Amino acid sequence: MEFFDKLGKKASEAYKVTADKTGKLAKEAKLRVKISDLKNQVKEVYEEIGKKVYEKYTKEEGIDIKTELEPECTKIDVLNAEIENNLDECLELKDKKMCTKCSAQIDKNVKFCPECGEKQEEEQVKEVEILENKDCNCDKECSCNDNKCKCENEDSNIEKTVEVESNPDLD
Repeated sequence: MEFFDKLGKKASEAYKVTADKTGKLAKEAKLRVKISDLKNQVKEVYEEIGKKVYEKYTKEEGIDIKTELEPECTKIDVLNAEIENNLDECLELKDKKMCTKCSAQIDKNVKFCPECGEKQEEEQVKEVEILENKDCNCDKECSCNDNKCKCENEDSNIEKTVEVESNPDLD
């Protein structure tokens, strides 16, 4: 019987690992499709810019990039930022990061890029400080943080609500 219990546990663990990896691969595939779509949108905006510039050229008019092409340039900036975010998500799914110098995909924990040798910045782990409210007089674990114990006043607030609801003429 013990054999079957161990076998069941191993199968369950293998299923969890496989499901996790499959989920990551599916999410990465969706991100890659989205990146491809965004790149196509960028190409379309480039074509719009090219058409506008060529039309001005054929009419022998000058073009003021700041005023006439700013919406398209802004759109490209937004699309490129979204592409970068999606690429970062893909790297995160693979536990990788980009080299700061050559943009190669490298493991998150390496100190030097194996491609170009550039020293990599270490990821900063932020410590979270948990603040306790010393003015809270209750024995409950609560999140009272405005110098008044909300837990202590719960009953009185409920009583006030009931009183107001049952007596709408109270002001």
